[in-house]
Amino acid sequence: MPASDELYPPVQYGWGWILLAIGILVLLGLAAWLLIRSTRPKRSITLPGTGVLLPPTTEVLAQLRTEYLADVQQIEDAYRAENIDPHKANLELSRVVRSFVNEYSGLEAPVLSLEDLVERGVDPALIDAIRRHYYPSIFQRGPAIDPTYGAEAARKVVTTWH
Repeated sequence: MPASDELYPPVQYGWGWILLAIGILVLLGLAAWLLIRSTRPKRSITLPGTGVLLPPTTEVLAQLRTEYLADVQQIEDAYRAENIDPHKANLELSRVVRSFVNEYSGLEAPVLSLEDLVERGVDPALIDAIRRHYYPSIFQRGPAIDPTYGAEAARKVVTTWH
C-alpha cells in the first residue's frame, strides 16, 4: 500500500466537548461537596433553658466517689507492690481523676490540657494535682514523683469535688 506524502493536521476538539468536560467537572465537585456536607455531624442547637442537665442524685454521686476512691487505692497498692513503675502510676492516677471529673460534672477533663482546665476555672485541687504530681511525672524527663503523693491529691479531688 502506497502511503500518501501529505500531512494532515491534528483534529481539534469542538467547543461542545470542552463545555461537556467542564460541566462534568462541576458536577463532580458539586457531588463531592454534597457528600461532605451530608456526612458531617449536625451541630446541635440548644435553646436557652433546654440544654440544662439535671444534677445526679446524691446516691449516684456517693457511688461515683466510692468507685473512684477504690480505683485510686488500687493504683497505689499496685505501685507499692512494685507491679507498676512511678511513671505509669502517675499516668493512671491522672486518668482516673480526669475520668471522675468527667463523670461527675460532665466536664471533658480527659481531653483538656492543663491550660484549658485553668481557663475554665475548675476546682483548684484538680489544677494542683495535675500541675504538681501528674504533669511532671508524665512529661518531664528524669525520675517520676512518688505516686503516693499523687494518690493523696487524687483522693482530695474525688472527695472535695463539687
